[in-house]
Amino acid sequence: MSESRWIPLESNPDVFNSWAESAGLVESQAQFEDIYGLDPELLGMVSKGVKAVTLLFPSSGIIAQKRKEEDEKIAAQGQYPIDPTIFWMKQTIVNACGTMGLLQALINSDVTFSPESPLARFIDECKDKTPLERVKILEETTLFEQIHTSAATSGQTMVPEDLDTYLHFTCFVKAPDASARESETQARGWRVIELDGARNGPIDRGECTNLLQDVARFVKEHYIKESKSVNFSMMALCSGQD
Repeated sequence: MSESRWIPLESNPDVFNSWAESAGLVESQAQFEDIYGLDPELLGMVSKGVKAVTLLFPSSGIIAQKRKEEDEKIAAQGQYPIDPTIFWMKQTIVNACGTMGLLQALINSDVTFSPESPLARFIDECKDKTPLERVKILEETTLFEQIHTSAATSGQTMVPEDLDTYLHFTCFVKAPDASARESETQARGWRVIELDGARNGPIDRGECTNLLQDVARFVKEHYIKESKSVNFSMMALCSGQD
């Protein structure tokens, strides 16, 4: 996909599942589904075994300003150590945030991809590459070209003529506590990690005891609270049914 501007993906489980399965996700391993709200009873409707959460949000106003301020603070002061096995890419492709979120959700989850599938081949090509080198591979590869076009045009909303959008995807996964790994502590905990290609790297969001509930609390406090917009959408990557 050599184009620098892609058709944006709709925040729709059918779209994400079609993309993922066409690219090599073994269907029985996992599927995306809607998160209808952040209240306990609505979170309770989400299937068990949440592996990742995607968030579509308005990247403007106070939210955009606070993201910029946090990036500057992390650059100056650092943050809680991030597990080195986390897969993250820097986004340089316009409108690719949905694809980035989808890929980073899948690659950082314990799911199986079909051998020699586009996803398996992409992961292999990205081994030992930097975040910028990985996205360059994504930009130039033809592995996902037809898959992306088909999925991006299959949603419930028509593809707009003007592809510019202020809506942006980010992704949350869980990772082993890197500080425990470094100290070789036997009882390692888990951390919530936010993966957003528009930022400067993975961001630690605190201890992870229940990924869905932890992300819901964070999104309420740091995203929804900071915006009057209703343009938020969340999906969970959940364990598949054999």
